Amino acid sequence: MDTKLSRRTFAKSLAGAPLLLSGQQATPRARVKIDTERVIGDIDSLLWGNFIEHLGRCIDGGIFEEGSPLSDSNGYRRDVLEAVRKLNVTLLRWPGGNFSSNYHWTDGIGPRDKRPPRLEMAWGTVESNRFGTHEFLNYAEMLGTQPYICANLGTGTWTEAQQQVEYCNSSEDTAMTRLRKQNGREAPWKVTYWGLGNEMDGPWQMGHRSAEDYGKFALEAAKLMKWTDPKVKLIAAGSSNFGPGSDWTSWNRTVLEFLRQHADYLSIHMYVGNRNNDFGDFMASSVELDHRIKTTEGIIDAALSGQPGNRRIYIAWDEWNVWYRARGAQERGRRILEEHYNLEDALVVATFLNSFVNHAHIVKIANMAQLVNVIAPIFSNDKGLFLQTIYYPLQLFANNTKGKALELFVESPKYKCARFDDVPYLDASAGYDNGSLVVNVVNRHPDQAIETEFETEDKQFSGPVAVSEVNGPDIKAENDFGKTTVKTVERSVTPDGRKLRYRFPPHSYTMLKAKLA
Repeated sequence: MDTKLSRRTFAKSLAGAPLLLSGQQATPRARVKIDTERVIGDIDSLLWGNFIEHLGRCIDGGIFEEGSPLSDSNGYRRDVLEAVRKLNVTLLRWPGGNFSSNYHWTDGIGPRDKRPPRLEMAWGTVESNRFGTHEFLNYAEMLGTQPYICANLGTGTWTEAQQQVEYCNSSEDTAMTRLRKQNGREAPWKVTYWGLGNEMDGPWQMGHRSAEDYGKFALEAAKLMKWTDPKVKLIAAGSSNFGPGSDWTSWNRTVLEFLRQHADYLSIHMYVGNRNNDFGDFMASSVELDHRIKTTEGIIDAALSGQPGNRRIYIAWDEWNVWYRARGAQERGRRILEEHYNLEDALVVATFLNSFVNHAHIVKIANMAQLVNVIAPIFSNDKGLFLQTIYYPLQLFANNTKGKALELFVESPKYKCARFDDVPYLDASAGYDNGSLVVNVVNRHPDQAIETEFETEDKQFSGPVAVSEVNGPDIKAENDFGKTTVKTVERSVTPDGRKLRYRFPPHSYTMLKAKLA
């Protein structure tokens, strides 16, 4: 190879043009402009929520395992608790999921040995009820997280939902509060977030109703729940049935006609996968998420148009994740939905988190489904646990991305895939909080790094920039017991005034954390 470059070639390389030697391809380049005054909205801490359901080994055999040497005296797995704490889970949803539509909460209170075992029809097991309201709310207190209870609006009644709020939240002297005290809890928990059922649009749901029937039923439950405690925030069951022939927009419009003066959030669910082994199309999953957010926001705006007062309804994306390998005919029993994640799954998770930040004005709640073993970032057995690939992006976002979501100008090379014609290789979001800037970037390119120039419009970088990168040797790399192939690697880079240049490796998620002055 001739190491002597012509002056013209050298000048072009200094000017920022790609420097090509024989047999080399041009390095893709991107630009990102950052203006701290271009604010999308406040990043709600509840975007970093999670979800536990009486399903498979999520609760029983996951966070809760009585008799295990790894558990404390109350049955909580200590190693799992520590891993969950490091995730900074801000909102924990329980008891389902499909399970909630036939769960009668009074079965799960009182002495554990006297609780009735029940046939569990959502997932085909017998529910022992040894983990109930007290165990869940005590666990949330141990984590320092907000609890979110999904009421049974499937086979349950209005009175059942009302009394559940009374049992958990009331300070009055009533039969329900006396029962709570009898069961060992003197002070109310004051649970703020309550779901008005789960996926009620789905034919698979126990107690499935039409949109109109659900709207009427949920309205009466909502009235009783808010009359019991006016401070509760209610999450209406929006559409989760995105299958062929479903009209999910019609469901949401109808439900909001009934609940627009009572619901505080509209729940949406979305799971994605890569059944066709098409990396580019899989990596574009968050583009579909963006479309659904925008459509749902429009439906909410239309529902509130002309209504009295200044009510706001936000989106609660309270179930989301990658889920496809462990999905199908075998979704019944104890060891089910145990997805084993790889690097490309972690990258999709990071793009979903970017989307939530980039729609921070309307998306205020998000709950990854689920927390342990079942389509989860933490995987355990009777001897220990390991952290799945998807743990690391969620951990970085939850512990660092806060303040105001910024609208970034991103100029990136694009590609065409099966569903979309112009998917940016570089997917990014940013949070700004009191001089601290966090930029989250996914390079969707399978085999090329992207040279990127960041430029701040109204401030300057101050000091070194901390870099946290989640990557692995290839897109199919996985973690397992005793093997951590995909993890977070940290380093730092030095900016130059208003500019920072960084080369994002292929198939990577990177968090840049900087001070601005």
